[in-house]
Amino acid sequence: MTIEISRIDPFDPHDVDAWWEAYAAAERADRGADAVVWSLAESRSELQQDSAVVDRRAFLLRDDDEIVGSASLALPLKDNVHTAHLAISVPPENRRRGVGTAALTFLEGEAAASARTTLQASTSWPHTLGPGGTGAPGREFARAHGYALALGDVQSRLALPVVPATLDRIEAEIAESTEGYEIRSWVGRVPDDVVERWTTLDATLETEAPTGELDIEPQKPDIDSIRESEELLDLQHRISFGTIALAPDGAAAAYSQLVVSTDDGNAYQWGTLVRAADRGHRLGVAVKVANLRMLHREAPQARAVYTYNAESNAHMLAVNTMLGFRPSERMGELQKRLT
Repeated sequence: MTIEISRIDPFDPHDVDAWWEAYAAAERADRGADAVVWSLAESRSELQQDSAVVDRRAFLLRDDDEIVGSASLALPLKDNVHTAHLAISVPPENRRRGVGTAALTFLEGEAAASARTTLQASTSWPHTLGPGGTGAPGREFARAHGYALALGDVQSRLALPVVPATLDRIEAEIAESTEGYEIRSWVGRVPDDVVERWTTLDATLETEAPTGELDIEPQKPDIDSIRESEELLDLQHRISFGTIALAPDGAAAAYSQLVVSTDDGNAYQWGTLVRAADRGHRLGVAVKVANLRMLHREAPQARAVYTYNAESNAHMLAVNTMLGFRPSERMGELQKRLT
């Protein structure tokens, strides 16, 4: 068979629908019917955004006139410009026909043509399969094509609402440790008077958090990138909840962000980080609790919170367990170097 790979027009509803349907079918087949996936509308908005941060490309895979899968390539434009992020979605009925291999060969060629030397991807599998994901289709496909497991993550789920007394008890337990820090929370855009400090913390997240063997470099603080991300959230009708902890000298000591999808009714934990100099003051717990308080007040319809943490991040996993999170899935961050 000969696989035809064509880049889609993100403003062509037929192509975007077909691209998303292949993605969603593949994810749900491997992860279960209730797997959390981006909605069609959210995906369409991301593909259509004119981004200065990342070059996004989406592709349809065809065998004659039959759509047999989809793929995407994301090329960072500001930081870590040596990397490329690949994704391939092939529904089960089209597997073992060379579709995924053809798509991977194509994406690797596109990345190399853009002078990218490190290829990265991710795949998820049931929590019960263990950290290595042995036997999971995505993990075995990646292994066969030279992609190593660079970092293993745990997805955890928190059923909502959290009993208010639980949050009261936690806040009482950490009150002495957080004394002297100002906790500020908001819904929507990061306020102008703290966005620079927020951005400084956010830029260090990728390298301050456990990174395993991932070939990534520190990012440069960039307010424009934060504002672009917020513009996309608006287009997707998502709701952002942010909390920052300010040290006595006014510097940003910790931050956390929750994002609610109005399409699927779930909340997703984005970045949470405590500055190295301020660790030990239980600020990670404080900012998470503040966000949960806001979530209950402003989005009481939210059904659950999902978060990902490195398997090796024992401290944050313990914090999540204290809040009531339970492991629900695993994800592998995969990597292959071209040179």
